[in-house]
Amino acid sequence: MVNKKYLLIAGVCSALAFQPAFAQESNQQASWSSRDMTYRGQSYDALDTAYIPQSRMEQQKQFLNHQYAYPSRPRNMWEVGVDVGIPTVIGDVLPKTPLNAAKPFDALGFGAWVRKALGYSFSWRVEYQYAKASGFNYAPRQATTENPWKSISYYKTNNNGLIFNNYVMSSHELTLQLVGNINNIKFNRAKNSLSLYGFAGIGAMVWHTSVSTMKDDGSYYDFSSAPPVQDGLWKNRKDRNKWYKDQLKDADYNYNVEHTSPWSFGDNNEISPVVVAGFGVQFKLGERVSLQLEDKVSILGSDLLDGVQMDPYGNALGSNPDLFNYASVGLGFNLGNNKRRVLPLWWVNPMDHIYNELSDPRHMNLPDPVLPDSDGDGVTDQFDKCPDTPSGVAVDAHGCPLDTDGDGVPDYKDKQLITPTECQPVDADGVGKCPDPECCHNIHGTACNIMAGAISFKSNSARLSSDVQNQLAVLGAQMKADPTCKVVVIGNAGHSKLQQQRSWDRVNAVINYMSETQQVSRDRFIFQYQGGTGDINSVMYRPAMPGEEGPSNVAPPHPQLGTSK
Repeated sequence: MVNKKYLLIAGVCSALAFQPAFAQESNQQASWSSRDMTYRGQSYDALDTAYIPQSRMEQQKQFLNHQYAYPSRPRNMWEVGVDVGIPTVIGDVLPKTPLNAAKPFDALGFGAWVRKALGYSFSWRVEYQYAKASGFNYAPRQATTENPWKSISYYKTNNNGLIFNNYVMSSHELTLQLVGNINNIKFNRAKNSLSLYGFAGIGAMVWHTSVSTMKDDGSYYDFSSAPPVQDGLWKNRKDRNKWYKDQLKDADYNYNVEHTSPWSFGDNNEISPVVVAGFGVQFKLGERVSLQLEDKVSILGSDLLDGVQMDPYGNALGSNPDLFNYASVGLGFNLGNNKRRVLPLWWVNPMDHIYNELSDPRHMNLPDPVLPDSDGDGVTDQFDKCPDTPSGVAVDAHGCPLDTDGDGVPDYKDKQLITPTECQPVDADGVGKCPDPECCHNIHGTACNIMAGAISFKSNSARLSSDVQNQLAVLGAQMKADPTCKVVVIGNAGHSKLQQQRSWDRVNAVINYMSETQQVSRDRFIFQYQGGTGDINSVMYRPAMPGEEGPSNVAPPHPQLGTSK
């Protein structure tokens, strides 16, 4: 006899046939996108506010502003589905399947559901189910005084009360269920193709059970014509099943089992509260469709589902409440705009964002901190060895005023900017005391009236900030006021190729700005991207010595390492 176990096995085999498709889908989606550098294996971009409803936007803003560690839960799609299944009553009468029932549709059911995620592990589901279950006991028994046989006096008028229990039950069930799963938390894969879940819920069932006692011509069944039995068992099950089908193929199930519940109405229909529980497995067939195999048990607390119960005199024919079982195969469909909703959350791995952020940080790249600089010289107070430098005075990498000739008098106070070593020590104005005064006088007289300075850049950048542009504007005014002077722009290159190229980028950025924006001829600059001994993230400039010459442009040392930042 074919029963629900074979249906489940067939469904599992069908699902396994789709596994190559699952693998192909997973491999195709596990690829890098060079456009936005996000991993396509993830279910959604946690930084994208398009998936966040207005009610949870405040949390998302705090997350994006690094004020809260957790992103908001995204909108997710609804799932709707339909199923077909085999209902059976677990009671006192042997259940039938569509393959061995007298009428196939007396052992079939149909259902539909709507499901919505509450989170990654729990969801709620509303399910409607219509089903017809039937059963027949091949072994006969003696009818006693229980219904329905008592009501029709069958046990007195026919065959000395020899009967075969049989029934057809029809039902409408509506339930609200809580569904739980843990399959979506995976630590070594982004995508989920299979979901194991369990569920429990409550609702109501409207049901009706009928027993067949007469043929369609109005005569009682003559059960004595059934194939013979021995010791309460049939000799030939195949023959007896054929007899059963022949006898009941036109059965009208004329007797409705009577109920005594106050919830009975109409033609012996019963309304019963119901508790349901079960488990299932879903196989993902695509982004929008899934195959579902499920088994559900409904508990009504009644012993009349199969039309057989304990008789009024205490003769036990099955005193335990019957259970209603429904094994089904279904298809689920995900509904929603995929630009505003992610897949139902039981398909979404909450570890996606964490792993992708670790692999290619975006949210964890914090903006550069704003550090205090009380004297405004571009060197933060923490590293400033001269924290009270006057405004507008050029400083070195330590925040101290520049002293180009190293005579101990800063350039902004030095009346003799370039004092030869042989002319030092100097007085308070920075004027040297050479044995030959004419030497120092000539040097002082030919010095340019241009103040040396230093420019700081952000790490790995050659972009001129607004403060630097203001500083270079002052330099431009000085060079226009003294059109015969040249300026040496010196980079502080390190030992690596990247540092050398970055030094060239910065020197070139300064000279380009002076030439294009300040309208100072490029020929008045001497390009030196090596030779500086200061901070590698700074560029120095000074007036050229009398007779000092050099190129205004040189080829980049490692152009493949250049930056546009």
